Parts: sequence; structure tokens; C-alpha cells
Amino acid sequence: MTTPPPHASSLPGFGMTGFASTDAAAAGGLTPEEIADLRSAVKLLARKRLAVLTGAGLSTDSGIPDYRGPNSVPRSPMTFQQFVGDEALRRRYWARNHIGWHHLRRADPNDGHRALALMEQRGLLTGLITQNVDRLHSAAGSTTVVDLHGTYDRVVCLQCRSSFSRRDIARLLERLNPGYLERTGDAGDVAPDADADVDDTSDFTVAPCPVCGGMLKPDFVYFGENVPKDRVERAYAMVDDAGALLVAGSSLTVMSGLRFVRHAAKHGKPVVIVNRGATRGDEFASLKLELGVSESLAHLAHALPPTENHDGGSSPS
Repeated sequence: MTTPPPHASSLPGFGMTGFASTDAAAAGGLTPEEIADLRSAVKLLARKRLAVLTGAGLSTDSGIPDYRGPNSVPRSPMTFQQFVGDEALRRRYWARNHIGWHHLRRADPNDGHRALALMEQRGLLTGLITQNVDRLHSAAGSTTVVDLHGTYDRVVCLQCRSSFSRRDIARLLERLNPGYLERTGDAGDVAPDADADVDDTSDFTVAPCPVCGGMLKPDFVYFGENVPKDRVERAYAMVDDAGALLVAGSSLTVMSGLRFVRHAAKHGKPVVIVNRGATRGDEFASLKLELGVSESLAHLAHALPPTENHDGGSSPS
């Protein structure tokens, strides 16, 4: 992943791992003008199987704040190098993550997540690539998902590579830090991947690996780390098998997502981007829609016609 934008907060760790403290937003209705815009998307995407790339903007209607939306708080995610190289920053990270995780796990899928699950059921998708770590696509029923940056609900040991559920590590952290959640659990702001806005972290005890005593890290990709090669290959295969690429709720700021937009455009596949605000992929888009993500996906899930199978038939609708 590329380095965070220069305008972000100077506090390392603010923005990595957190939970939503805001109420989930309702999708709301579409105006006649917005429906007309979506008709253009339907016309461009009709009869094609789609690869879908999603970002944090899709989960805002589930109450999870965005990274770079028009109303988002500037954030500076902790880098991998900071996490492994600075004990104080690692303690701060885990303390804030401990609080954030208890918020994020309460988030539910919204209409956009459910719409993409329906599109998969209808046979409209080759697969779904998400930059989010919240697992809301899987919770909504999507099954062919590449969690590009990993998921918030697993923890890995950097020494022995043992993997643990985040719930089990939360119990361990609670035993090591009795009363910490009660003292600091009302954090006002939480990031898309579970970092709570809390400063009281100096006395927090970080949990060692239960197997070897090594360093634990949430099992998702930090800035300064590479996305695992097998995930990238699976995602490219989804784009290669598709007739078009639909991007929903991503600013495409980091190359880990932008590369799939460039790849699709290079191979002559239509690219439709639904996102409020500019993205780094706008120049490659066949169509850019400045619309709400959840309501747009809900509309497309019902408006897109069945695709044609290789044998000339139609997919189930």
C-alpha cells in the first residue's frame, strides 16, 4: 500500500483499527435525476458479468466512518514499520484497537452490501473485491469475496504465524487490562478498520502470542505492507473474467485498488465508478456517478437484466 495522504493527522495509529460510534445512516430515496444517471450505468453494464471493487464509502451507511469522504476526519494510519519498531506506538495501537473492535463488531450490513449479495445470487458477478476489513459483505451473504486488505476479526503472530480469532484476543486483553474498557469505552471517533480516538494508553498491557510469546498483529494489511500475492491474483482473475468493472465507495487513493481499474481500462472493459467525490480512477472511468453508494447498488441489483451464459442462455434472476 502507498503512504497515507500528507494532510492526515500527525498522530500515528489514528485511523488504524476502529469501530463506529455514529448511528447507521438510512439509504434514502433516489431523485428522478439520479435514477436517470443510473439508467446510463444500466445501459453500459447490461448483459455483462461484473467484477465489483468496494471501499470504505460503502460501509458508511452501516455507521462506519469513511477515510476520505467529503465529511471524513483526516487520519494517519499507522505504518507496519511503526508498529513493529516502536513499543510505545504498538501499545497505543492495541489500546485503541481494543476499544474500536468492540464498536466495529456491532455494525450490520446495509442495503448496499445486501444488493451486492443479491447481484451474486442472480449470477451477475464474477466476484467481489473489497478494500474493507469489516467483513460486512460476507455477513450480507456474498460468498465470492477477496478481502484484499484482510479482515478485522483475525489476529496473527509475526513470529510463529499462528492465527487467532479477534474475539479470543479481546478476552485476553480484558484479563490483562481489567476495567480499561469501562474507563475509556466512550471514544468519540472510530476509523473504518477499528482505531478509537483515545489518548489514555500509557498503562495498557499488550498481549503476547499465546503460543510462542511473540508479537501479535491484527491480520490485515498495514501501510508499508504488500497485499499477499494470491489475493492479488484472485482479484485480477475476477476482473479478467468480467465484462466490466463496477467500483463502489472507493476514492482509489491507494494503488492496491487503483491497479484493478487501470487493468480493466487497459483491456477495454467499461469501468463505472459510484462515489461521492473525486477518485484517482476518474480518468479511466467510462462513467462516473456522484451518487450515494447503498441506494445506487440497490437500484442496480434490480434494474440490471440477466447476463448471458456461455451457452447462450440466461443467468437466474
